[in-house]
Amino acid sequence: MCLAVPMEIIRRQGNSAVVQINGVELSVSLDLVDDVQVGDYVIVHAGFAIQSLSVDEARETLAIFDRLS
Repeated sequence: MCLAVPMEIIRRQGNSAVVQINGVELSVSLDLVDDVQVGDYVIVHAGFAIQSLSVDEARETLAIFDRLS
């Protein structure tokens, strides 16, 4: 099963970024999203940020994940 996860951008270099969730960091491509900055949240799937989302949307989604775990 594949799962796309909201993660926060903590560093950006060109069209790549380091994102994190719960202390886990991952390098991802930003080729599929526009105008994202450090502190923004993106949905990450298979090493690509595939969609940006608001902080509220990210927190709501992460809260749902927490309830399901």
